[in-house]
Amino acid sequence: MKLGFVGLGQMGKPIAFNLLKSGAELVVSDRSGQWFEAFRERGARSTTEITDLAETDIIFLCLPSAKVVQAVLLGDDGLLLRLNENQIVVDLSTITYSATVEIGRALETKGIAFVDAPISGMEARAVDGTLTVMCGGTRAVYDRVRPYLDCIGNKILFMGPTGSGQLTKLINQLLFDINAAALGEILPMAAKLGLDPDLVGEVVNSGTGRSYASEFFIPRILRGHFADGYPMAHAYKDLVSGAELGANQCVPMPVLAAATATYQAALLRGHGEQDKGAMVQVFEELLGEKFRSHGSQS
Repeated sequence: MKLGFVGLGQMGKPIAFNLLKSGAELVVSDRSGQWFEAFRERGARSTTEITDLAETDIIFLCLPSAKVVQAVLLGDDGLLLRLNENQIVVDLSTITYSATVEIGRALETKGIAFVDAPISGMEARAVDGTLTVMCGGTRAVYDRVRPYLDCIGNKILFMGPTGSGQLTKLINQLLFDINAAALGEILPMAAKLGLDPDLVGEVVNSGTGRSYASEFFIPRILRGHFADGYPMAHAYKDLVSGAELGANQCVPMPVLAAATATYQAALLRGHGEQDKGAMVQVFEELLGEKFRSHGSQS
């Protein structure tokens, strides 16, 4: 079995390393050759030409946007022109539902199987091989790629037809975004009213207000550290997808809309390269009070 992998970014690189556990031959491709030597040392081939992956049995993609995925697969020099029946494309990227359905249909016309398999989890879980993977496609194709997905995650779920993986990932991400925006809004108010930020953080993360967002971000907010999560400028596509889905399906989502406004304010204030915890700075600026541990007012 020969596997191809396109996209050696923050998440893609450790995922590709973990695919080596399968024992399959691996060919990796990326516009930058930064990590090629590390892969060659582990027995993988490397190339900057995605067309070199056309002879692999299963091609995994882990790319930053729908535009890039479409270019790699459907572009004038894309893989679609070079792939044959019985090959499989597995997209680990987080892109829109509509783009996913379009890609699936285009591949289907050539008899190429497709699984949308977006991942959930921070970089540390990608390194550990403990990601959650949500899959859309046919059950038969899912069963064929499942052994390889087991190398990168510890919770692999078949969600339904093409696009179902992306829809499930979007639901999860929107809830996370709302939680992160709520922290940004409420925590500075606690500091403004004279409460001790360290104690407030302890109460939230041991009480009913806790969430994964609070457990991850509050300790970092207290230190004024906003560089551990996914950059907001890259993650904004999830909120765009949520708004698009709500508009197309006529589903009112007022809480999401409010969270999106906070997110947008943070981006307009230049925090796009920071993680979602940085939304707290919008309200800290408004209230003139920082939510920080004593002695850490950065």
